[in-house]
Amino acid sequence: MTRNRVVLVAAVLIAAAGAAVWRVGSTRSAGTFRYETAAVDRGRLVAKVTATGTLSALVTVQVGSQVSGTIASLDADYNSQVKKGQVIARIDPQLFQASVEQARANVVAAEGNLAKTVAQAADALRQLQRQKELGERKLVAQADVDTAQTNADAAAASVRASQGTLAQARAALSQAQVNLAYTKIVSPTNGVVISRNVDVGQTVAASLQAPTLFVIAEDLAKMQVDTNVAESDVGRLQAGMPATFTVDAYPNRVFAGAVRQVRNAPQTVQNVVTYDAVVDVQNGDLALKPGMTATVTFVYAQKDDAVRVPNAALRFRPPAGMPRPSGGEAGAGGQARAGGQAGAGGGGRQRSPEAAAAGAPRDRPDGTRVVWALRNGSPVPVHLKTGITDGTSTELLDGALAPGDLLVTDVTGPAGDRPAGNRPGGPRLF
Repeated sequence: MTRNRVVLVAAVLIAAAGAAVWRVGSTRSAGTFRYETAAVDRGRLVAKVTATGTLSALVTVQVGSQVSGTIASLDADYNSQVKKGQVIARIDPQLFQASVEQARANVVAAEGNLAKTVAQAADALRQLQRQKELGERKLVAQADVDTAQTNADAAAASVRASQGTLAQARAALSQAQVNLAYTKIVSPTNGVVISRNVDVGQTVAASLQAPTLFVIAEDLAKMQVDTNVAESDVGRLQAGMPATFTVDAYPNRVFAGAVRQVRNAPQTVQNVVTYDAVVDVQNGDLALKPGMTATVTFVYAQKDDAVRVPNAALRFRPPAGMPRPSGGEAGAGGQARAGGQAGAGGGGRQRSPEAAAAGAPRDRPDGTRVVWALRNGSPVPVHLKTGITDGTSTELLDGALAPGDLLVTDVTGPAGDRPAGNRPGGPRLF
């Protein structure tokens, strides 16, 4: 009796377990899909391009040295205000003063040599005149007259040679005086010294190229930002477009500027092509400094009262297992279009993921996009035309949508998992 009771109890438990498994399976099969949605709304849309750039003065001058020597004194330092023509450094002039004195002495010697040759030429000319008079009287031979003529011509040539030597000496003196003047380093413009690269006693060599002693910014009250704009965005920029930017030094302050020009020269770094959009900036309070990194925003379009579609809904593509409408899809004008297909094929057979993907509405070559609106608890495809975007929302130009409509951004299956075509890492059906 006891054994039969045990067998009976075991049979009842097995039957209960089987019923539970069947019930769970039935619930799983009859479960519904859960949709994540975002609402269509109305508001302001600002289409913009962002880029990074570097601040610099409008005019930056590198001041160098034309001559080599030792720095004797510095008359300007970092942040010094300088005027055009002001002496900002001096190179030891002793060697250059000696060169000037030597060149001046050479000029004096050349002048004396010229005077000597002039006197000799005058004497040769007198001798020639005398020999000609005697030759006319037949008192000297013609050979003597010819010799006097040759001597006069040679003396005149010596005068011209001495004049050339004097000109060379004077040119050498002028060069020595110029080199002496170059020992005074002067500012070529009004501005502020932003960099000093030498100290007193340091030797500078200008034999190959002029060394940079100072860097002077002409006017820090007017600056510019050189930005690196990606080639995909450069077509949206044009001269005169307003721009705003921030710098790390003032994270809560927004600076305003305007695009002066978009330069045509490409800059390629690691196969990324960018273009320099130059932004003019007023810096009256001198808060901005050269070299600061700026995050620049260019606004190329904006709408104050636009119907906004979430970009997540535009990116959503239905997975293979998601139910499909059987009555067609809503078009751009709100009309249902024939040809919609349900999730199951004819004859009650379940469609394959490939067949389901082939039947899903797609974006069109004419720019029409497709979103899935949740209507009466079921997703319905809606074709629409879009306008500007701010990266989060996109302007609705035409389509059967209104503010408040819910658009599908993601879907999960009855068991809480995403269907096969919508799982992270799995194939996404487009």
